[in-house]
Amino acid sequence: MRFVFLCLSLTLFASPSWSQEDLGLAAPPEVTASGLLEHILPRFSLKTGVRVVADPAGVMVLSHGPQGAPVFARDGVGYNLNISPDDPRQQRFLDWLRSDIGKRTVESFAPASGAAFVASIPEAIADSPTQVDGDAALGARLSLIHCGRCHVVGPENRMSGLGSTPSFAVLRAMPDWSERFETFYVLNPHPSFTQIEGITAPFAPDLPSPIVPLAITPEDLEAILAFVALVSAADLGAPLQFQ
Repeated sequence: MRFVFLCLSLTLFASPSWSQEDLGLAAPPEVTASGLLEHILPRFSLKTGVRVVADPAGVMVLSHGPQGAPVFARDGVGYNLNISPDDPRQQRFLDWLRSDIGKRTVESFAPASGAAFVASIPEAIADSPTQVDGDAALGARLSLIHCGRCHVVGPENRMSGLGSTPSFAVLRAMPDWSERFETFYVLNPHPSFTQIEGITAPFAPDLPSPIVPLAITPEDLEAILAFVALVSAADLGAPLQFQ
């Protein structure tokens, strides 16, 4: 009897302390149908004692929208997890998904059909497309005229950009690409030769532009942003690291 009691005690000690209330996770139909949730959720629950179950009305939501934290991608489509930051159990699930062991768990899943899921992804893949109002066709022409003097904008000028400047495709792969393009005129070396009507101050008389000035309107900038939003991001492999 003492031996049975000891075994039972060891079993209880080794088992996780289960949370009394399940956490529901809502996911797009293609994620649910793939079987990924059946693969990762029991492993997380066994590891942490926090039971997460697939639930279309769940408090945690996987989505393609701009909200949430990027967790994995499939076929170039990023999925973000939306949680309540006030719930430590939800935060624990997000932290686990973004940890090395969580990423390995996601990437070890082999779906019966279709591409595998990728968890170690560049932020740019995870981000939802930025919506920009503007004439993308006009933006393409303006980009070649003004930006193509230094940057490779696309196949049209792939041999004429400066080697020391990143191409539009490389810039598009950066997590903060939208902010970089929206504020390019304050980022060096652009202030020394850029004029945006109604936004930038005129050049000082004793500091003229060292090259032919880049002069555009706010509407031109919107058009360029609309074009850049359509540019395919370069495949840079591992996530970019910034200082």
